[in-house]
Amino acid sequence: MFKKILIANRGEIACRVILTAQRLGVKCVAVYSEADAGARHVALADEAYCIGPAAAKDSYLRGDKILKVAKDSRAEGVHPGYGFLSENADFAEACEKAGVVFIGPPPAAIRAMGSKSAAKFIMGKAGVPLVPGYHGEAQGVALLKREADKIGYPVLIKASAGGGGKGMRIVDKAADFAAALASCQRESKASFGDERVLLEKYLTRPRHIEIQVFADTRGEALYLFERDCSVQRRHQKVLEEAPAPGMSRTRRGSMGEAAVAAARAIGYVGAGTVEFIAEPGKGKSAGTFYFMEMNTRLQVEHPVTEMITGLDLVEWQLRVACGEPLPRTQDQLAINGHAVEARIYAEDPAKNFLPSTGRITHLATPAESRHVRIDTGVRAGDAITPFYDPMIAKLIVWDSDRPAALSRMRAALEQFQVVGVTTNTEFLARLIACDAFAAADLDTGLIERNRAQLLPEPPLAGDEVLALAALAELLAIERRAKERAAASGDPCSPWGACDGWRLNQDNHHILVFRQGEHEQAVTAHYRGEHFELELPGGRHSLSGAWQQDGSLTAWLEDAVLRANVVRTGSSLDIFFRGTRYRLELRDPSLHEIETDAHGGNLAAPMPGKVIAVLTKRGAKVDKGTPLIILEAMKMEHTIVAPGKGTVTEIHFKVGEQVGEGEELLGFELDA
Repeated sequence: MFKKILIANRGEIACRVILTAQRLGVKCVAVYSEADAGARHVALADEAYCIGPAAAKDSYLRGDKILKVAKDSRAEGVHPGYGFLSENADFAEACEKAGVVFIGPPPAAIRAMGSKSAAKFIMGKAGVPLVPGYHGEAQGVALLKREADKIGYPVLIKASAGGGGKGMRIVDKAADFAAALASCQRESKASFGDERVLLEKYLTRPRHIEIQVFADTRGEALYLFERDCSVQRRHQKVLEEAPAPGMSRTRRGSMGEAAVAAARAIGYVGAGTVEFIAEPGKGKSAGTFYFMEMNTRLQVEHPVTEMITGLDLVEWQLRVACGEPLPRTQDQLAINGHAVEARIYAEDPAKNFLPSTGRITHLATPAESRHVRIDTGVRAGDAITPFYDPMIAKLIVWDSDRPAALSRMRAALEQFQVVGVTTNTEFLARLIACDAFAAADLDTGLIERNRAQLLPEPPLAGDEVLALAALAELLAIERRAKERAAASGDPCSPWGACDGWRLNQDNHHILVFRQGEHEQAVTAHYRGEHFELELPGGRHSLSGAWQQDGSLTAWLEDAVLRANVVRTGSSLDIFFRGTRYRLELRDPSLHEIETDAHGGNLAAPMPGKVIAVLTKRGAKVDKGTPLIILEAMKMEHTIVAPGKGTVTEIHFKVGEQVGEGEELLGFELDA
């Protein structure tokens, strides 16, 4: 076994590798960018070295800097995690030349699968079934258009060197092909340095099923069953589960054997995933599956495989990289129970899953147990920046069967609370409870088909939530009054009273809460040991107190309410019965000055880089016309005209960085 390894990654995967390595007695070296100096993976490691500025191209993608740290720290191996350099054959080769073990497959295997076009050719020769499509090297626009027409629409354009849903576009009709191709090529060039694409027939309701494979240096290979990753948004996985619902023993064997054949065809070593798309379970093509791609690394969703097999795949990686044989044989492997993983992101589902940046001011998670696992790289106080993927954590649950596992996940999501950034936790809870998902009616279009149910208008705070918000503020007023009285040296001072006393008036407080554009006022009257609240639904008696665990308990008449309330400035985040309500406390005695932004000046929704300007000064455009394309957090975001009007100014050029809220261009709406 290694004595010391370097983890060439960050975030939750770096933490996850460190925990297994240290359990095995292996010392760990972390690398970090200037933006990650205080990150969790840095704190967990035995040693840590800064390798450059925040931008990944200047730090985590600098193989030369990483290998220098490996040499200086005397690390014997480099674990690349996933993303960054994990599927970079040149880096794997450089590790070998430097005398450091690359804890992953041989460079030749990475290269073989690195080009989706080349991979299709190899898999075809190995007898692995392929989706009809074009995988050639010729990349002329006219040729690609002819091939797409020949395949038939809808057609899928995919970055040849891509992964993670980047550089992919679905084209429904021939007229949209040219624009989709250009966008796909731009994103592919920016993400992978390679704008080549391939084309495939797009299956309208496919399931995305992948097989975990493992191979050692002695030529042995096996599969550790399957994961269903069908539930996706923008071609990126949201929920994963193992085993795949409805998978028969025969089909599992066929897919597993095809995956092992794929691994053997390229001389694979280590952990890998062979991804398939499968036809729905009914009709003539039921059970048909096609090779999609092979990921030559550990997958984000590997924990669900670990939960149903009881194995540690990172430990397997380390042992195989040291030349040890596979720890088990195929007939020694078995499936136990069901596991589900939810990816918790800093993003806003209501805004088309736009990433959210900011500092995490409050983070509360369910307790970990044999049923609940949390893989994370962040803590309260950490910042989600625009430089890296906005994942906060992976929440993984296990139970004896799928219904029990889904019940576990619903409960765990209710307990996962984040303040400081917008997250997708409530969206995930609705997804888990969605009829289609609960019934295992799975395919990659599930989210779009159920969009109305999954992305409803946010609920307005009712009397119970307003009562909790009011109680939190009234208790805070009481605490501050006591602190003032204690600090004054005269604890009996009337100015230390917290009963809302007013000369010739009823003793009360008026609290105004704003939720979006909606305002609701609550009047609180002091009645000795309790308050009387004037709520939208009527008058109610209220009392309550903070608990030792930080939660708030309220007695609203005879009802007992429990919630977590987090105050940040004038904002209150109330986590109540699985829903997060965000309220702004407004002082009605202050005059709020509101400005009217005449016209339609357009601002950046988040920090990013301008990668395309699609208009010019003086251009007259219709509502919805694309104007500027930003790249942020590895994704493209198109800024469109808010209405029919004229572009009056363009403030940024291609390649320039913009901050959140900065005005991108001037726009005059037609009268």
